[in-house]
Amino acid sequence: MRQPGWGAVVSVGLLWSLVAWFGGPWWWLPVPLAVVAFAVPLTVVDLRERRLPDALTLRAYPIFAAALAFAAIEGGAELLWGALLGGLVFGGLHAVTHRVIPHALGAGDVKLAGSLGLVLGATGWAAMVAVVVIAAVVSAVLGVFARIRGSPTWEDGVPHGPGLLIATSLVTLFPSQ
Repeated sequence: MRQPGWGAVVSVGLLWSLVAWFGGPWWWLPVPLAVVAFAVPLTVVDLRERRLPDALTLRAYPIFAAALAFAAIEGGAELLWGALLGGLVFGGLHAVTHRVIPHALGAGDVKLAGSLGLVLGATGWAAMVAVVVIAAVVSAVLGVFARIRGSPTWEDGVPHGPGLLIATSLVTLFPSQ
């Protein structure tokens, strides 16, 4: 895996500034910061190499769990229960989809969905529905651009990770919307 370059580092910094600027409750702030920190490099790698590496997807679990545990200090224990259930449901649905239609989602998408489900479950069930819709739209747009460019690396489909990551970043930035 080629490492994301300085552009990714600068992008994370700029996005963290936006997250801080948009505000939200102080106790929720670590959650969108953590999501953005993983979203940028994972998106870069998935677009470039069509894979979501374990080195990032698996590390997201403890980082997201820590951010959610911090948020639960003020947000309450129900936030953690929602996170646990969300991780099981969102990750489970992606695992079933991968099992039934293996070419629709890769194993990396399934691993990513579990960690993102933690965050989405803490945000609320409407967030999960919103992420599914936004991710589908982002994937469709990527597919159109791939067709226009005639991208030979995407002949077998469009990466799903960027859509999931962009959508989850937006939903965690505006959790009450």
